[in-house]
Amino acid sequence: MHEPLIGITTYLEPAARWGVWELPAAVLPSAYPQLVQRSGGLAALLPPDDPARAGAAVARLDGLVIAGGADVDPGLYGAERDFRTGPPAHERDTWEVALLRAARAAGTPVLGICRGMQLLNVALGGTLTQHLDGHAGPFGRTGVLGEHAVTPVAGSLYASLVPEEASVPTYHHQAVDRLAPGLVASAHAADGTVEAIELPGDRWVLGVQWHPEMGDDLRIMRALVAAARAGAAVPAV
Repeated sequence: MHEPLIGITTYLEPAARWGVWELPAAVLPSAYPQLVQRSGGLAALLPPDDPARAGAAVARLDGLVIAGGADVDPGLYGAERDFRTGPPAHERDTWEVALLRAARAAGTPVLGICRGMQLLNVALGGTLTQHLDGHAGPFGRTGVLGEHAVTPVAGSLYASLVPEEASVPTYHHQAVDRLAPGLVASAHAADGTVEAIELPGDRWVLGVQWHPEMGDDLRIMRALVAAARAGAAVPAV
């Protein structure tokens, strides 16, 4: 069976430590590639690069995951920075926006996770709420995931994958404000926060506010891998 190649974006950190080394590094929690691997795909890491190369990168992929990470630069959606918004990651922002646009042009299946969902909304013309009251830390203590329930919107792609209310691992303090043109909400938290967004039609584009890589539910990633496999060209033998 063809194993589709799924690209996953990474952090770019000025200093990371392993062994005797402390150096600038492109890093990503191993849970992301492991989720792809457990779901039947091959994982390829995509560190920030020249945005002009995004089309060439996407052309080599069968699917794309925009990973979680730093807050999106509010300048990308015409807002002033809230004092509670973290420092921007300009290299990631410009690279990942370019990847998202290239993937949309190519029809490549896309999954945005947490920041990735927020950036998907921004890249297509939407805006964000920069801080959710009551989501301190986010959702409690710094560096500790929380958990809450999300409810699918009937008839959505997400609902076809997870039809029931589900408890999800979460860590965020920002959220979708105004949806980008064409995107629709496909899940909500109890307080009304948009927890999943998607692009209706024949292209597989989904964003989730939570962190599926930190849980045991493979349904979303398996669906991305299946969409990637269906759209990938299988070499002749």
